[in-house]
Amino acid sequence: MNPLVTYKKENEIAVITIDNPPLNVMNQQIQKELKAITAEIKADKEVVCVLLTSTGEKAFMAGADIKEFPQMIENPDMRDQVMFMHQMLNEMEELPKPTIAVLDGLTFGGGCELALACDIRIAEEQIQIGFPEINLGLFPGGAGTQRLPRLIGESKAKEIMYTGEPITAAEAEKIGLVNRVVPSNEAYRTGMNLALQITEKSLPALSKIKQAVHDGMEVNLKEGIEKEATLFKEVFQTKDVQEGVEAFIEKRKPNFMHQ
Repeated sequence: MNPLVTYKKENEIAVITIDNPPLNVMNQQIQKELKAITAEIKADKEVVCVLLTSTGEKAFMAGADIKEFPQMIENPDMRDQVMFMHQMLNEMEELPKPTIAVLDGLTFGGGCELALACDIRIAEEQIQIGFPEINLGLFPGGAGTQRLPRLIGESKAKEIMYTGEPITAAEAEKIGLVNRVVPSNEAYRTGMNLALQITEKSLPALSKIKQAVHDGMEVNLKEGIEKEATLFKEVFQTKDVQEGVEAFIEKRKPNFMHQ
């Protein structure tokens, strides 16, 4: 069986590529391979930032593989199968390194849920994004009902999921679903440039920013501040902080070793 997900390293950046033409739909094989690659990248100390891409020009990922749905309907252990997908997405979201999704085509259903598990989303101006599951009598089952309202608010998230109508890249940027909208064929370059900018920073600090934000979103402000203070103390013990302070005093660019 040929792999549908691969990754390569470029300048401390792991570039993950999903290759399941023509629509890059998320089948079970892709879920397993994404989970395995995420674990590899997590353990790889040379990787500072992750770029998530796919092949082709039509779709970043146009949802789940509907051809697998009949089997799921008949499977008494279907919930376990769904929870495996959740585990994969959770591990992507919790990866202690910044992640950037490059959205250069249709981003529907499971594709949108995968993008939501990333920290930053760069979208090309021609794309459409949304959750069409309601048209099948379903609803988003990869935490779309959980991550989307946390990102853009409950009311707008419900409208998108209730109607099943896709939205444009411009509207997605307006409501905070994507970070940037760029011209056609520019998302990968923009994402790579952003990743290169991020890799100049200290990985321990980047990781603790991500942890502080994620943990803080689940608790009240007072508890979030307590978590932040703990992580701030921890980051002060890193070698990169010493290098950063020395570089500032010496008026030079820091050389972070990600330690």
